[in-house]
Amino acid sequence: AFASLVFTVTDPNDLSVINEFRKGLENPEVLKWPENGGDPCGSPVWPHIVCSGSRIQQIQVMGLGLKGPLPQNLNKLSRLTHLGLQKNQFSGKLPSFSGLSELSFAYLDFNQFDTIPLDFFDGLVNLQVLALDENPLNATSGWSLPNGLQDSAQLINLTMINCNLAGPLPEFLGTMSSLEVLLLSTNRLSGPIPGTFKDAVLKMLWLNDQSGDGMSGSIDVVATMVSLTHLWLHGNQFSGKIPVEIGNLTNLKDLSVNTNNLVGLIPESLANMPLDNLDLNNNHFMGPVPKFKATNVSFMSNSFCQTKQGAVCAPEVMALLEFLDGVNYPSRLVESWSGNNPCDGRWWGISCGDNQKVSVINLPKSNLSGTLSPSIANLESVTRIYLESNNLSGFVPSSWTSLKSLSILDLSNNNISPPLPKFTTPLKLVLNGNPKLTSNPPGANPSPNNSTTPADSPTSSVPSSRPNSSSSVIFKPGEQSPEKKDSKSKIAIVVVPIAGFLLLVFLAIPLYIYVCKKSKDKHQGPTALVVHPRDLSDSDNVVKIAIANQTNGSLSTVNASGSASIHSGESHMIEAGNLLISVQVLRNVTKNFSPENELGRGGFGVVYKGELDDGTQIAVKRMEAGIV
Repeated sequence: AFASLVFTVTDPNDLSVINEFRKGLENPEVLKWPENGGDPCGSPVWPHIVCSGSRIQQIQVMGLGLKGPLPQNLNKLSRLTHLGLQKNQFSGKLPSFSGLSELSFAYLDFNQFDTIPLDFFDGLVNLQVLALDENPLNATSGWSLPNGLQDSAQLINLTMINCNLAGPLPEFLGTMSSLEVLLLSTNRLSGPIPGTFKDAVLKMLWLNDQSGDGMSGSIDVVATMVSLTHLWLHGNQFSGKIPVEIGNLTNLKDLSVNTNNLVGLIPESLANMPLDNLDLNNNHFMGPVPKFKATNVSFMSNSFCQTKQGAVCAPEVMALLEFLDGVNYPSRLVESWSGNNPCDGRWWGISCGDNQKVSVINLPKSNLSGTLSPSIANLESVTRIYLESNNLSGFVPSSWTSLKSLSILDLSNNNISPPLPKFTTPLKLVLNGNPKLTSNPPGANPSPNNSTTPADSPTSSVPSSRPNSSSSVIFKPGEQSPEKKDSKSKIAIVVVPIAGFLLLVFLAIPLYIYVCKKSKDKHQGPTALVVHPRDLSDSDNVVKIAIANQTNGSLSTVNASGSASIHSGESHMIEAGNLLISVQVLRNVTKNFSPENELGRGGFGVVYKGELDDGTQIAVKRMEAGIV
C-alpha cells in the first residue's frame, strides 16, 4: 500500500501526458528518465521536470537534441508555468496551448514544427514570454497572429523570427501596454506600421527583412516610441523621410534602416544622436552628408550630393531638393536627381542655359503633390516653370515674385489657393483648372495659346503639349494680383458692354458712309470713253476717240453732252455729234487694239489707227485705267 501511495504522488493526468511525451521521441534516452515507469514528482525527481506538489510546473529540455512530435494533449498540464523546448529537433504539429492559463514562459524556438493550430493562443492570460523563432510553420500559406493573443495582457517578450508570419502587422500589438520586445524579422509581413504603435513602450522592435512585397509606408510613428533601444527596419519598402523627431529617442543605440526607399535629407537630429550603430545604406537619401556622432555609421549607395561628411551642396541643388521635399518626392525625380550638378543632364525635367544655370523646370503630369517651395526663388536664372496637371495645393510663394527672368508660370489643372502674389515683372501665368481660383481674373489680358514645348525642355520624355491658356493672365510690373481686383470687376462687368456698344456705333457710321460712296462710284463704271468730233480743218480728216482700259464686262456710252449710261453685252454705242460708233466696231477696225495698228504712245495711253466701213479714218487712244 505504501509503494502504491508513493507511485501516485504525480497527478495522473500529468503523468499520462509525460509518458506520451516520452513515447513520441525518437531518442528518449537523452532525457535519462526511468525506463520502467516511476514518479516524475516523486523521489528522486526526474531530470528536466519541476513540480509543485503533485503537479508538473516546468519542462526544461533546451538543447538536448530531442527528435519527434509533441503530445497533442500537452495543454492538460494545466499547472504548467514554464516550457523550455528550444533548440531541439521537435517536429510536426504544435499542440494547442489553449487553457494553459498559468503558462508564463514558452520557448519553442529553433525547432521544426510545421503547423500551428488556430486556438494555440487562447486563454494564455499569464503569458509573459513566447518564442516561436525559426520554425517552418504553415510554410505554404503562412499564418497570422490571432486576436486571442491580445488577452495576454502580461506579455513582455514576443519573438517570432522566420516562422512564416504573413499579412499586416496586427494593430493590437501596439496597444499591449506590457510589451517591450517584439522581434518579427524575416517573415512575410506587409503594409505599414499601424498608428496604434504611437507611444508604444517597446524597447526592441525588429521588423527587418520581410519577404515578398515587404513592409511599406512611413516610419514616422517610430519617433514616438521613446523607450526604444534597438530598431531594425532594414530590408523592406519603407518610404518617406526619417522624421525629425527621431532625436527624441534618447535611449536608442542601434538603428538600421538600410535597403528601403527612404528619401530626403538626413535630419540634423539624427546626425547628433550618439548611437552605437547606424546603417543608412541603400536608400535615396539626398543633400549633404552630415557629420555623424554615431560610433559606427554606414551611408553607402544613396543620392547624396557629396561623399564626405560635412561637405555642402551647390545652392541650386539645395533649392531644387527643398522643392522636391515640398512635392513629396515623386519616385521618378528621386531616381534621377542625384549628384551636385543639376545641369549634368541626368536631372529629369530640368534644363539649363548657356551659363550652366537652371533655366527651365518642366514637370507636367509628374505626380507632384503637396505645396510649392519658396526655395525656387533662389534659382535666379529660371525663365519658365511648367507644373500643370499635377496635384499641387496651397499658395504660390510670395518669394517667387523676385524671379526677374521668369516669363511663364503654368500651374493649370492643380488645386492652387488664392491669393496670388504681386509679381513685379511681366509674366504669363496659366491658372485654368484650379477650382479654388475662380474664373479668369477681371482686367487680365488672356495670353496667346502656349501649346509648344520649349526647345530646351526634355521633349523626349515630358509631354510637349501645353493646356489651352484661355485662363492665363499677363501681369505687368506693379499690377495687383487677380484676387485684389475683385472689387473692380463688378464695375467692369457693367461698363465694358456699354462702352463696347458705343464704340461699335461710332465705327459703324463712317463705315456705312464709306460703303455707300463706294457703291455710288461703282455705278459710274470702270470704263470711260471720250470722242472728239471730226475736225474739218484736219487734213487727215480723222475722228479722234479716247477709250480707257476695260476691266470688266460693263462699258459706259458717252454722248456729246458728257452724260453716261450703263450697258452690258457687245452692242454698246458711242454717239458724238452725228457720229454713232459701236464699241465692237472700234475693236474690229483696230483689230482688237493690235500692236500692228499702233500709231504711237504718250503719257496717257496708246493710239491705234482704224478705218470704218465708209472709209472714214479714225484714231483711237486707249487710255490707261484710272486716267480719264
